[in-house]
Amino acid sequence: MRPRTRPVSARVAPAAWIGGARTYLALIFAGNLIWETAQLPLYTIWTTGTRWEQTFAVAHCTTGDLLIAVSTLALTLVAVGNRNWPRERFWQVAALAIVLGVGYTTFSEWLNINVRTAWAYSERMPVLPLFGFDVGLSPLLQWIIVPAASFAVTRAMAKARNGTMP
Repeated sequence: MRPRTRPVSARVAPAAWIGGARTYLALIFAGNLIWETAQLPLYTIWTTGTRWEQTFAVAHCTTGDLLIAVSTLALTLVAVGNRNWPRERFWQVAALAIVLGVGYTTFSEWLNINVRTAWAYSERMPVLPLFGFDVGLSPLLQWIIVPAASFAVTRAMAKARNGTMP
């Protein structure tokens, strides 16, 4: 007796979501490296830190951004994605990942600025009063713009690889 096999169209295609995740995370890394470098003057380390401390801060924060992106993408794929992502449920995953990223960033800014005093804003940082404390506008915009742009490019690349997507 021959084992039953599913038709090719019904088989799980992990390459689609793995490829989408790789593309997104590579773009997130590059975008956050650029953003972290550009926003450095909005923090006091710009005037108080050595070049080494500034370089370390950019590398440390970019690595943290990548970990946030990996975590939010994984959580959203589990919560609202499916095995055919990014061909299906793309925008649900993107929207929830961005919301989670902004939420974590708000928490992290509060914790590291107000509680741990691990870093400080310079007078150049525009701030928004949220939940009884100031949150830097630049990190909030970072977690809207960089993921949104990365998801948009990921979507365009997935469309190009797979033909028209819904």
